[in-house]
Amino acid sequence: MEILHLAQALMAEGIVENVRVTVADGVIMAAEPRAERRPDAMPVSGLTVPGMPNLHSHAFQRGMAGLSEKRGQQEDSFWTWREVMYGFLDRLTPDDVRAIAAQAYVEMVEHGFTSVAEFHYLHHDIDGRPYGDVAAMASAIAEAARESNIGLTLLPVFYRFGNFGGAPPTPGQRRFVSDRELFGKLHEASGKAIAGLPDARLGIAPHSLRAVSISDLVTVKEMAKGGPIHIHVAEQQKEVDDCIAWGGKRPVELLFDSTYVGEQWCLIHATHLTEEERNQLGESSAVAGLCPVTEANLGDGVFDGVNYRDIGGRFGVGTDSNIEIGVGAELRMLEYSQRLRDQRRSLLAELGGSVGRTLYESALAGGAQACGRKIGKIAPGCRADLVTLDSDHPALVGRRGDALIDSAIFAIANPPVAEVRVGGVKVVDNGRHFARETVARRYGETMRRLLS
Repeated sequence: MEILHLAQALMAEGIVENVRVTVADGVIMAAEPRAERRPDAMPVSGLTVPGMPNLHSHAFQRGMAGLSEKRGQQEDSFWTWREVMYGFLDRLTPDDVRAIAAQAYVEMVEHGFTSVAEFHYLHHDIDGRPYGDVAAMASAIAEAARESNIGLTLLPVFYRFGNFGGAPPTPGQRRFVSDRELFGKLHEASGKAIAGLPDARLGIAPHSLRAVSISDLVTVKEMAKGGPIHIHVAEQQKEVDDCIAWGGKRPVELLFDSTYVGEQWCLIHATHLTEEERNQLGESSAVAGLCPVTEANLGDGVFDGVNYRDIGGRFGVGTDSNIEIGVGAELRMLEYSQRLRDQRRSLLAELGGSVGRTLYESALAGGAQACGRKIGKIAPGCRADLVTLDSDHPALVGRRGDALIDSAIFAIANPPVAEVRVGGVKVVDNGRHFARETVARRYGETMRRLLS
């Protein structure tokens, strides 16, 4: 058991001072605001906030960040970027994926993400055949999570077809695709791969309505056994147009007409929605999984956050392609995209409310739900995932109350992280992850070989 004395902490009532937190076996047993300092308590200066859940990551894509920024002969879009991605993953081994994922996860933890939902679809060998250990790639992800100490929700992806209507997969998709029987084995083996990680959770991810059939959704939902279910949906306008051309319905409309969508579900992107679809999503208690930096990088479009907020819709944020990793980057891009579209300011907070605190607390709640884990609060029963910011940093110095959160998001590229505890274990000190050098060295060797 460990007792921490937090100088300031973000709790349900706002930012409070002198919070005594008791931690045992990685879980917060007690959190007492305005407490006297005990001599056996470890002092923690600065502002401590709950660690942010990252609800959508493709970790291996961190290795290709920046490699697609070249204009081609045709109009560049998500679809041309996807071809670059297929070319990059064409030769990755499980050891390569472990090296890249560990680098991505260390960066996440250093920048305030203490857990990740890994939307994992790179399953098979280079020729498309399953590995002898069908979950070899899942094991690589698990080892990267272990090394970085990030909390993991693993979402093995069911990817069966190349496009709507059961189109055959393309050669670039050969490492993703499985039939139902093979995927069942892969999902079971993935659960075993993460069994030794503290507080890990297994979910499931039908990749998209392009990649699975409607009947597949029923199979996948049963396989989830109450765990998180994530799906890409309505990310690109072309996806919407293709879905209408094939089945006469839009992707979100089709999803809600085909199965019950509730709290288990996280709809990734959901960028292109009608008013009716947006209301359905907001009323369903599902989470909208927003990845604003990646969506901007790919030219996806802008999620209607303002109207979604007005109906009480739930959302969280993810780093998706990992082109850039940071809590502040995602939350800031989300708010700024609304401002650029509507030509107004401070759009995702209630009248008189703090934009930064509203964004942060909303993403905590939505991310925790999407990860299927008891995280995202400094409260009894929650994992002790704690991020401490340097309140003496020039971006934060002199601020008090909600202004600390606002400044941490809007006055600096990323919040100035001083310390991070994941499950009560201190893994970042003075802004540096304890495994940074080892992980970076292996990542560097891997990338030099892959790009030579």
